Amino acid sequence: MLSAHKPRKALSELEHLVMEVVWRLGSASADAVRCALAGRHPMKESTVRTILSRLEDKGYIGHKVEGRTNIYRGLDAPANVAAKAVRQIIQRFCGGSVEQLLVGMVNNDVVDEKELQRMAQRIAQRTARRKNREGE
Repeated sequence: MLSAHKPRKALSELEHLVMEVVWRLGSASADAVRCALAGRHPMKESTVRTILSRLEDKGYIGHKVEGRTNIYRGLDAPANVAAKAVRQIIQRFCGGSVEQLLVGMVNNDVVDEKELQRMAQRIAQRTARRKNREGE
């Protein structure tokens, strides 16, 4: 079973697009986000500011003020956000069982046997490292 963590609200597709820009740039103003998305998804600056505000309320980004401009940055790396989202999926759909999730992924051809073997090797290596540290 997984430990209990306060779940974040999921990202909408548009929020995810904005997060991709913030992660790629490291930090960004609303105007920088708008310009970066102009080719893919044109938006007014007020719309971008609203999305950034929502992302901040959800705990995905923070900001600092430079002059009169808010500069936003991600609070977690993309891989950490993904891991937390998977944790929520495991809790909701698999009763907290990682094994149940993995079996479902294998049964539905999401993960193939080679990938599973690589994961098993990584788990074994991590377990061995942990045992070595505990034995020191």
